[in-house]
Amino acid sequence: MKKVTMADVAKKAGVSKSTVSQFLNKRFEYMSVETREKIAKAIEQLGYKPNYLARSLKQKRTSMIGIIVANIVHHFSTEVSRAIEDFFIEHDIHAILCNADNDPKKERRYIEMLQAKQVDGLIIFPTEQNLDLYKNLVESGYPVVFMDRKVDDVNIPSVKVNNSEATEAIIQHFIEYGHERISIVTQPLTISTRIERVNGYRKAIKENEMELNEDFIIRAETKDINSQLKLLFAKKNPPTALIAGNDLVFLEILEFAKENGLKIGIDFSLAVFDNIPFAHLVTPAVTTIAQPSYEMGEKAAQMLLSLIEKENSELQDVVYNCQLLIRDSSRIVRTK
Repeated sequence: MKKVTMADVAKKAGVSKSTVSQFLNKRFEYMSVETREKIAKAIEQLGYKPNYLARSLKQKRTSMIGIIVANIVHHFSTEVSRAIEDFFIEHDIHAILCNADNDPKKERRYIEMLQAKQVDGLIIFPTEQNLDLYKNLVESGYPVVFMDRKVDDVNIPSVKVNNSEATEAIIQHFIEYGHERISIVTQPLTISTRIERVNGYRKAIKENEMELNEDFIIRAETKDINSQLKLLFAKKNPPTALIAGNDLVFLEILEFAKENGLKIGIDFSLAVFDNIPFAHLVTPAVTTIAQPSYEMGEKAAQMLLSLIEKENSELQDVVYNCQLLIRDSSRIVRTK
């Protein structure tokens, strides 16, 4: 079967090849609606498929970007990635999604692979442990935006939330309900997001002149959280309120409560730092510290496109506020 070319489309539509090229590149400023309709009809009738490789060589762009998420299991990562893809598909740019599993070695391989494929830019949920590679990206002028996390000493713009302030807000809510023993449960403090949340916890406890009990700060691998909670609740005065650092930690707390016959909202209050689908439908409805994930994804995509098109090389970090959604899981009678 003969391959359909741009010249065939031009002949069918009765226009020049340059006009077809302008149509394919969405440059419609000086093109009438009638001409656009003719070209679109010719493309459909002939079954023409643009040669993206040839176009990328000519434009010196591949019309592809890479997204490297820390852990695709997190609902937050899924929502952000969806927003990024939605944005770029509107700009005729395709997204390649990679899952680093919070593993710096996997992250490094993915960054190097995507660069080898000559993608136009990257949005990365950084492990924060490949400092030399991040600096090389900056020095080479490669378009990169960090999502959810900020890496010190690297001039890469980031999109994140006010983790510390949001944690302070939920602790203040617990204190207003009469809680004096509040615990935060998170994964190891290897990334800025978790560190900021624990710092917010420490600050709120100090500012409210409460005793800071280091045993109430659990920072463990997911598989070890259940056993750490058992030790914590075996104490004479266990916590009456818990803050789950993310959705995976939340699931571990649910399992711990079920195994030990504890009821959330009765035996201890609970708030979760993450976007939990259907949080309002479970019993008790779960209090969440919600992040504007879709909006954050869109913003990161806009910033990356600006870097790709060299519209702005001095982008600033963007920090969003979280929304505290108070529900039944954080309301408790027994606080002593």
